Amino acid sequence: MARQTQLVLRVASLASFLFILLRLFGVFKAQQQPHQDGLSISPFSSSLVFQNKKDFSTTDEKTREIHIAAAVCGNRATQALVMMKSALIMCSNFIRFTLFVDSETSNVLNETIRLWPDNILKRMSLDMRPVSFPKGNADEWKTLFKPCSSVRLFLPNLLKKEDSILYMDVDTVFLSSPLHIWQHLSKMNTTQMVALGPETQDYTIGWYPQFTNHPYYGKYGVNAGVMLMNLTKMRQFGWEKYVIHVYEQYKNRILWGDQDVINAIFHFHPEKLYVFPCHHNYVPGQCSETSLCQEAEQQGIYIIHGYADAFISDQLPALKAIYTSIQQHSFGDNLQMLFVNMKENLMKTPTSSCRKVMSSFLKLVLMVS
Repeated sequence: MARQTQLVLRVASLASFLFILLRLFGVFKAQQQPHQDGLSISPFSSSLVFQNKKDFSTTDEKTREIHIAAAVCGNRATQALVMMKSALIMCSNFIRFTLFVDSETSNVLNETIRLWPDNILKRMSLDMRPVSFPKGNADEWKTLFKPCSSVRLFLPNLLKKEDSILYMDVDTVFLSSPLHIWQHLSKMNTTQMVALGPETQDYTIGWYPQFTNHPYYGKYGVNAGVMLMNLTKMRQFGWEKYVIHVYEQYKNRILWGDQDVINAIFHFHPEKLYVFPCHHNYVPGQCSETSLCQEAEQQGIYIIHGYADAFISDQLPALKAIYTSIQQHSFGDNLQMLFVNMKENLMKTPTSSCRKVMSSFLKLVLMVS
């Protein structure tokens, strides 16, 4: 009986060893070979890549590729997914997403995106990287404002191989093709290296003219939620050096973290900034009391920025209705259906300044559809 027991144990050990060996071999092969549908996963545990391997056949197609970056930490995964969805449903261009994430969000994002339809996955790539800050005071940078948002300050060095990128706060949604904002890169002059939109354009309610005691750009300041960057020019300028210097000088006076640092830099170097119109980064203050963005009323809204939890709280129901409509939209449905649902959801909200300009919210969606 003892011999039989020993034999069984040896056979079981051998079987376990072979099983582990086969698993390891299988993992190795999976890392070396692309997935059969053209998508691959990076073998590096610190960086997760979901990449379409399609080769672009013409230079024209390459120039239309759009590169979007975002920082996603804490409980912000859902908003990030809605932002990404809005970009994908509003255009047919290939979009590269680079997300700087923490452990809490990486699994949620990856598992959700894997379930998106093949026709969507074929025109996007996803590169998830761990959040990274300069050594020495990384914790201070991480908590400067909302979790990880100050990553945008260090993108020129974090993405050294990239020439240009569109950084998006996760509480933003596209109401038109991302190509519209991306094309502003070609409108910058040889000196300009960053493009931003204005903060609320009113002295009586604008944050910067009313409440700040540190330098800021122009009359009203600029909002950093939609930030188009020529990373090459920023590196040549010595961007990170200026970031650290400005922060050390004004850190006891800033409230809006990285955005205040950006405003201070362009206060001293206004020639380096390109300011795009307010309807490319439509902030709640533009409609919360009165309509302050004439371009939005005349041409429509390209991007809505729901900062201060405008998309998920009940303070501005019209903006929440827009966000909820996109969140509930299915990739399989056409944009005409999204337009109808958006209009119905807006009509259910109480009368407000934001609801009064709802035709601006819907104008470009209808054009895309």
